[in-house]
Amino acid sequence: MTVAVFDPKSLQSNPTKNSQNTTNSLAQSTYPNAKKVFIETQGCQMNVYDSEKMADVLGDSHGMILTDNIDEADVLIMNTCSIREKAQEKVFSQLGRWRKLKEKNPDLVIGVGGCVASQEGDNIQARAPYVDMVFGPQTLHRLPELYEKSQSQSDIKPKNRIGVVDVSFPSIEKFDFLPEPKVEGFKAFVSIMEGCSKYCSFCVVPYTRGEEISRPLDDVLAEIDSLAEKGVREINLLGQNVNGYRGEKSDGTICRFSELLHYVSHIDGIDRIRFTTSHPLEFTDDIIDAYAKIPKLVNHLHLPVQSGSNRILAAMKRNHTIDIYINQINKLREVRPDILLSSDFIIGFPNETDEDFNDTLQLAKDLDFDHSYSFIYSKRPGTPASELPDNVDLATKKERLATFQQVILDSTFAKTRAMIGTTIPVLVEEKSNRINGLHGTAENTRSVIFEGSDELLGKFVNVKITEFVGPHMVKGEFVDIIG
Repeated sequence: MTVAVFDPKSLQSNPTKNSQNTTNSLAQSTYPNAKKVFIETQGCQMNVYDSEKMADVLGDSHGMILTDNIDEADVLIMNTCSIREKAQEKVFSQLGRWRKLKEKNPDLVIGVGGCVASQEGDNIQARAPYVDMVFGPQTLHRLPELYEKSQSQSDIKPKNRIGVVDVSFPSIEKFDFLPEPKVEGFKAFVSIMEGCSKYCSFCVVPYTRGEEISRPLDDVLAEIDSLAEKGVREINLLGQNVNGYRGEKSDGTICRFSELLHYVSHIDGIDRIRFTTSHPLEFTDDIIDAYAKIPKLVNHLHLPVQSGSNRILAAMKRNHTIDIYINQINKLREVRPDILLSSDFIIGFPNETDEDFNDTLQLAKDLDFDHSYSFIYSKRPGTPASELPDNVDLATKKERLATFQQVILDSTFAKTRAMIGTTIPVLVEEKSNRINGLHGTAENTRSVIFEGSDELLGKFVNVKITEFVGPHMVKGEFVDIIG
């Protein structure tokens, strides 16, 4: 489980400290006695995006400002993820630590959001009655209302207070109530759909985020246009199955994902487009054609396959085969020969044989993945796979994972080293904390550091790569400004 204190810098391309200080100063001048909120974010980029929106709604409604110092916070929010095994217990363990803070400060408000909140609901307050608010991914826009309800009990003794719970699934409603996005950098996430309807046997997301629902096209484009006006240069479209987007147009017809990509590419100011996470079933030929026609689409694709074994894919209920996946990648590489590919892999799915694992290992070698997110299978309560018997011991699974990850790491190192001597476009995002210069991101997700002046911030520049710093970082020399 990934855990991080929510920091707006992690969302909008790590803006300079000056921009963050300015934001907090404005909030404090508008609300001299502004309360402070500490948000711990667990899991995926969808949760990172949601944490940003939690901060936005509490900032707009109550003038709250973010803090990374838990000891000075008036409100603590844990935005939870249920992907990994024993996620619930980790949440309750953290809540136990937060309880000590509340014992010192009875007025401290504790909230639990995200997928574990959606899954556990009232049970969170049954086990941790000191929690004031429980809300799901689809009801985060109701945080101000939940906060007010929790405050309405401020005169009641803490042990007699009753927390508020809202883990309903009110369709796409939340996007109608979220405030204008606040921008402090040059990259931004934009959620274009919610939920998942694929029901893979290992995955809890359909039960915690609901069925797939796409935002209307005009709403998505309006948000991106607003971000562009505020200086955003790179957009990352988000969804559990983002390429399954089916948004309604103003005339009542449906916009497919490939069509959305074309619309976004025509928004002035947006010069780089990413999206995550995709599903092979939705990676259709019209999307491949978009790569041929839209230069703003980055030369990188994250397309989770999960396993290289057809037998395991069937048990996972992925509803595609390895041949289908390979065919999609081959067609994509015909129009983008130098595109880099990343993926998700579950190692040690129940009853994975040596042959199954070797098929996965061979797929990684054949398709030459740039990097991957790979984990040992975690049993999730309530999913079909949790009932499957498993005859593979943990030591074997760990050994397989280490072998697999080494293959991927070797590929990552090779591709990063191959950048030396090339000149690449880089979006300059912030001052570097490693050198007296700047930091930016290449299309292939590599961090690039180089010497340059602050006037380059927010611009696309050409950088000649001169040095390998690490598997995901290189150093270079400024060449010229692209735009």
